[in-house]
Amino acid sequence: MTKKTLILTTVLCFLSGLFYVQAQEYTLSFEVLAAETGLPLDDASISITPCACGGVTNSSGRFSISLPGEVYTIRVSFIGFRDYSRTVELYRNSILRIQLDEAEEQLSEVVVRAKKRLDLVETPQMGALQLDAKDLKKIPAAVGEFDVLRGMTLVAGVNNAGEVSNGLSVRGGSLDQNLLLYDYAPVFNPTHLFGLFSVFTPDMISTVDLYRANIPARYGGRITSVLDVKVKNPYVEKTRISGGIGIVSSRFTLETPLIKDKLLLNIGGRGGFTGFLLPLFSERLKDTKANFYDTTMKLLYLPTERDQISLTGFYTKDFYQLDLISQVENINARNNQYDFQTLNGTLNWTHTFGDESNLRNILVYSHYTPKTIFPEVDNDNEITYDATIDYLSFISEYSKTVNDNLDYYGGIQVNQYQIMPGSLDPGFGNSIVPVSLETETSYEMAAFANLNWKPFEQLTLSGGLRFNHFVFVGPFIEATFDDVTGNLLGSTVFGKGDAVKTYNSLEPRLGANLKIGENTSIKASYARTNQYLQNIYNTTTPLPTSRWKTSDPDIAPQRADNYGLGIYKNIADNSIEVGLEGYYRATQNNLTYKPGADFFLEEFLQRDVVQAEGEAYGVELSFKKPKGVFNGWFNYTYSRSLLRSQNERLADRINNNEWYPSEFDRPHVFNGTINFEGNKYNTWSFNFTAQTGRPYTVANSVFVLEDINVPIFIERNNARLRPYHRLDFSWKIKYGRNPNRKWVGDWTFTVYNVYSRRNPFNVYYAQRQDGVDSDVFLGSPLGTYELSILNSPLFAVTYNFVFD
Repeated sequence: MTKKTLILTTVLCFLSGLFYVQAQEYTLSFEVLAAETGLPLDDASISITPCACGGVTNSSGRFSISLPGEVYTIRVSFIGFRDYSRTVELYRNSILRIQLDEAEEQLSEVVVRAKKRLDLVETPQMGALQLDAKDLKKIPAAVGEFDVLRGMTLVAGVNNAGEVSNGLSVRGGSLDQNLLLYDYAPVFNPTHLFGLFSVFTPDMISTVDLYRANIPARYGGRITSVLDVKVKNPYVEKTRISGGIGIVSSRFTLETPLIKDKLLLNIGGRGGFTGFLLPLFSERLKDTKANFYDTTMKLLYLPTERDQISLTGFYTKDFYQLDLISQVENINARNNQYDFQTLNGTLNWTHTFGDESNLRNILVYSHYTPKTIFPEVDNDNEITYDATIDYLSFISEYSKTVNDNLDYYGGIQVNQYQIMPGSLDPGFGNSIVPVSLETETSYEMAAFANLNWKPFEQLTLSGGLRFNHFVFVGPFIEATFDDVTGNLLGSTVFGKGDAVKTYNSLEPRLGANLKIGENTSIKASYARTNQYLQNIYNTTTPLPTSRWKTSDPDIAPQRADNYGLGIYKNIADNSIEVGLEGYYRATQNNLTYKPGADFFLEEFLQRDVVQAEGEAYGVELSFKKPKGVFNGWFNYTYSRSLLRSQNERLADRINNNEWYPSEFDRPHVFNGTINFEGNKYNTWSFNFTAQTGRPYTVANSVFVLEDINVPIFIERNNARLRPYHRLDFSWKIKYGRNPNRKWVGDWTFTVYNVYSRRNPFNVYYAQRQDGVDSDVFLGSPLGTYELSILNSPLFAVTYNFVFD
């Protein structure tokens, strides 16, 4: 072999060996775990460059891939955890054991286990619509902060009564037919600032569940829906401060561990002093005042690995003054002042027997005090009307998840209602007689059970049953009246604690979900519900004086049979969710007022109310795009809500016992929300809502009494206000590009009612003077005027911050 041949052979051998080394493949294996618990993470995403390859982990948190020997950059991500990245020089078979940290906060193992166990208990039942705080923050709010009730009104079938509204109407139901819970405690007046936003402290909210169809058996006492708002638990290892400063309201939240891994605190508050702003938006509001505040506190104690004890406290107060009504019950007042207070408390002990079995015991107290103050004209005297609701409840519930296809729960609930219907204090120096109505006491005892079963991969069934035993007790005076004259014939007196009237009811709850293919499902539901506590109001006044009442011998519980059927489909590669749902609800014993009723301080309320049958039906079409630069949702609802009295006595009939639209009948409703997330620093949001005008009552005729034109009302809800529509806008600006900053802030600008729509709230009549507005009213003896609350845009700016 020549020297030249030797050199050539050597070079070829070297190149062959080099090629072999470069072409050799090795196995790269991953094991991905949660750093805090050591548990494997299923479906963690793994991406590898420069090969542009990767995959996801299995149920054991493992993934393997064969790659040529080279230098690679790997990236591991999992929802709720911080991303992990590193460089790997692959020259042999290798195993990477990767631990991911939680994204939001570094929690100790004790707290993480407690969090996972509580999440298991709180898992919502099939058929629930759930929004978390992130969803709510995307909705343009009226005052620069996200809001529960405003978020709900963008859901198909959910409305409010306009700008001045104190709750929700779900599928044509009245405001009192919805059960509103805040950490298990009922809230009887859920709004601030004339209904512009809710009383729930924003930064304290964890999740919001709305049940409209297949209402779980654990809920009772309302016939239309349940809105369950949960306060977030303070799972923190270090102190965290957040809040916002705005023109309309400001808020502050503190989360901190008091004893590491044992005692944790979450407390938040909000206040608003807006009286000086209101005259800027309407001359009509120049003498209007509105101040409010609310605060929520949650204390979480972890005595053992299997026990959690939490205490939630909630207090809210509103004061506002209006001059829209000058006379109530022959009281000549300069204006009306309203003072509402709510104090709630919830004590919750949850014990975990195993990973899939839990027992929770809950004690709830709620105290609601509405007060109306009438400052008299020409003197300093104030006439005061107030009432109270005291609610006490105990709930014990056992739940168990047998396997992925079967879970169940069962329990008992005992409620006590104490209602002081009304008390009138005339103050001094007038002829008004003081009045104090007797306190009403009643008890509701219930047993319930619910089963969720998945017999096949495509079919899920839910069945529940609730039994209610309601007792109304004394002291009480049961009166008998003549059916023709209405005169009192006699009465029966019941002593304190005597059983006056008992009602028993059985409430089945059924649901089914059938999957057709990968992206389509059909759902059906049925629920029977009963309601023993109701609110009576007269909608002919701009701000009605309402009265709460439990069932008694003369007022039977309201009852409803709710039916639902819908089809749901994901389209465009699961980027768009489409739903079409129909419903029908038949109701009995809906409580409304008789023609000419005056129940303000009526001792025998049955003389002024009517219990009518009702029906509500509709079709809801919804589109939702939850992700992407452009995201949002649209829905359209066609629905009707009708009532019919069944009184034999002519004077007690409403619309001659014919069907008529309820106050919440809205045949056509459209809602749309668009969010444009141009980059991570700017988000623009638009919300548009439009609906048929609400029904109101037009006078059928006019007669003259002592030279005064008096309107005659024969029919109820025989006309409609003009259609309601409104556009809202918000712009959220984040700043601070350093992710390690402890102080993070952003600005939120909002415009409510962008194009100054004068949406009518009500229509009222006034006596005309000769020749005044004759070109408008012509020969009409009365002037008809339309009342609008907001006639211009409502601007707000809020600075939000987090200090961690």
